[in-house]
Amino acid sequence: MNKEAFNSIKEESKYIGILFIAAWIIFKIIYFKESFIVLLKIVASLFWLFAVPGYFAMIYWKEKLEFAERFVIGILLSAAIMGIFSYYFGLMGLNMRYHGFILPPVIIIIGLIAAMKKKASSS
Repeated sequence: MNKEAFNSIKEESKYIGILFIAAWIIFKIIYFKESFIVLLKIVASLFWLFAVPGYFAMIYWKEKLEFAERFVIGILLSAAIMGIFSYYFGLMGLNMRYHGFILPPVIIIIGLIAAMKKKASSS
């Protein structure tokens, strides 16, 4: 991965962090009786399962789509991928408790590989 792509991901990770804090604030407003730690765990798990893998899956289309478009589409794409692969992994006998640990890193790695191959082929 070249330095330009790494700097781009570093810059956009700030936006993801801001969205994380905004989501936590919204959850805190909605579920005001829940503790700080419980809501932090919920928001972190939602971001780990959907937002982060979706962001990396959509890096491939960085030149064609803005950050907000890639982020929203990425969340939907990640949710779809998680649902489909969780179903098939369940059919193969993999216990569902491991899906949250296996699938997000796999989606992130596949997204990074696809973006690197695109970058290499365009150079």
